[in-house]
Amino acid sequence: MIINAGVLSAIYTNVRALFNKGMETAKPEWPNLATKVTSISSEENYAWLGQFPRLREWLGERQVSSLKAHSYAIKNRKFESTISLKREDIEDDRIGVMGPLFQEMGNAAAAHPDELLFELIRSGFSTPCYDGQYFFDADHPVATKAGVVSVANYQAPTTEPEAKPAWFLLDTTRPLKPFIMQERRPYALKKLTNESDENVFMRDEFLYGVDARLNVGFAFWQQAFASKRELTTANFNALYATMTAQKTDEGRPLGIKPNILLVGSSNREAAFYIAQAERLENGASNPNYGLLDVIVTPHLD
Repeated sequence: MIINAGVLSAIYTNVRALFNKGMETAKPEWPNLATKVTSISSEENYAWLGQFPRLREWLGERQVSSLKAHSYAIKNRKFESTISLKREDIEDDRIGVMGPLFQEMGNAAAAHPDELLFELIRSGFSTPCYDGQYFFDADHPVATKAGVVSVANYQAPTTEPEAKPAWFLLDTTRPLKPFIMQERRPYALKKLTNESDENVFMRDEFLYGVDARLNVGFAFWQQAFASKRELTTANFNALYATMTAQKTDEGRPLGIKPNILLVGSSNREAAFYIAQAERLENGASNPNYGLLDVIVTPHLD
C-alpha cells in the first residue's frame, strides 16, 4: 500500500470508529456509584460537602444555614495510552488485523474511571474526606442539639487479624452519589501521523493515543457504609439498620436508604444469598429479597 495523506486519513477514520465502538460497548460500573462533575480548573474545592440540605417549616424569618468550615479539594490528574504503528504495518495492510487493539483501547478508556474509583474506595479506610476523618471511620463528628457526637459508617472487625474482605452499602439514589467522578477533559483519541512529525521522520512510526484529565473523590460519607466483618445476614442487617437510622442535627430521619450492596468476587455468593435469594435455606421467605441491587467487582479483591 502506498502511504499518502488520503490513506492516513482513511486509516484514522477507521481507527476512530474502532475506538468509539470499544467505548460504546464497555459497561463500566462508575456511573452507578459516582456523580459526574465537570471541572473548570486544575482542582475543585467541595467545601459545601459539610452540609446535608434539609427543609424546615417556615415560621418567622428564614434561618440561613452557613456552609460548614470544611475544605476538600479534588485535584485533576492526566492519563494517557499510546499505540505506535510501524510504516511496514501500513504498507503491508495490517490495520485490519490490529483492529481489535484499537477497540480495546476504547474499552480501556471507558473502563478507566472504574480503576480510579475502586482504588479510591479501597483507600477509604485510610484516606480523609471533607470532615478530616477517614471516609470509612468510627468517629465522624456530627453536630446535634445536644452537642457534637461521633457517628460510625464503618463496621470494624473485632480484632484486625479477623478482618474479612470489605463490603459496602451505598445509597446512590440522590443527585449526589457517595463518590464524585470529576472530569476536566474527556477521553479523546489523537494522532501524530504527518510525515513531518518527529516520530514519523526519526523512527518511521505513526502514533495513535488517548488521553484525559480527571480524578475521583469522596462525597457524603453518610451514603456509604463499609464492613470488614464476615458478610452474614446478621452483620448485613446491623449495618443496614445503622445506616438508615441516621438523623439530621434536628433529630429528624436523614432519609438514607441503601440501594446497592457492593462486594468483591469473594463475597459474591454471600451477597446474592442475602439480597437476591427468594428463599432462605430453611424454606422461609427472605425478608431482604429484592431490598437492593448487588454489584460484584474483582477490583475489590
